[in-house]
Amino acid sequence: MYCSKCGVSMADGAAFCSNCGQAFAVATMPPHSPALAASVAAPVGGSAAAIPAYAGSAAASRVEYAGFWLRFLALLIDNVVMGVGFVLILIPLIFLTGWGGVLSQIHPDEELNDAGFFMLIGLIFLAATASLVFTWLYHALMESSEWQATVGKKALGLVVTDMAGQRVSFARSTGRHFGKIITNIVPFLIAYMMAGFTKKKQALHDMLAGCLVLRRNG
Repeated sequence: MYCSKCGVSMADGAAFCSNCGQAFAVATMPPHSPALAASVAAPVGGSAAAIPAYAGSAAASRVEYAGFWLRFLALLIDNVVMGVGFVLILIPLIFLTGWGGVLSQIHPDEELNDAGFFMLIGLIFLAATASLVFTWLYHALMESSEWQATVGKKALGLVVTDMAGQRVSFARSTGRHFGKIITNIVPFLIAYMMAGFTKKKQALHDMLAGCLVLRRNG
C-alpha cells in the first residue's frame, strides 16, 4: 500500500506514514495479527466528540454530547433508585443502632420532653448525614466505575468522562458531585440548564470538574 499524500510505500497495517506522518483512520490489518495497531483520532462532525479509531476496525462508534432533557430524565431515574436504596439501608440501621426503641416511645399526642426532643433532633441529623454520604458514594463510585454512569445514565446510554473522553477517577467524580453545591446556588436552575445550550452540553459542575456527559450510540 502507498501513502495517499506523498506516495511512499507503506507496510501493511501501518497507521502512520513513516515519511510524512500522514495518519490513516482505518488501516489494513496484516493476516493473523495478534493485536490492533496504534489508535488515531477520528473526528466526528456536528456536536460530537472525537474518539479513537483503532486500526483494523471498519468504523468508530459515534459519541455525542448529552443534552439537558436526557440528563434530567436520568436524574429522575436515579432519584427513584436512591430513594429505594436509602430506605432499605436506613430501616435496618435504625433498629441496629437502637433508635427503633426510641421512636416507639414517641407519641404524636404527647408533648416531647427535653430528652425526647434531642433524640428526635439526633435522628434527623443521622438521617441527613446518611443521605449525604449515600448520595455522594452513589454518584462518585458509579461514575468512576467501568460503567462510567449511574443507573439512570446507564439506562439511557450516557457516560461521564473527562475532557478527553476517558474514564474519570474517583477524586474527579467526587469533585463533580460536590460542584453541584455551587450549581445549586445559581438561581432558577440556570447552572443546570447550561447543559442545554453550552457548546459541549456542560452544566456548571461539569465545567468546574472538567467533565463531559456523553451519549454513546453503536
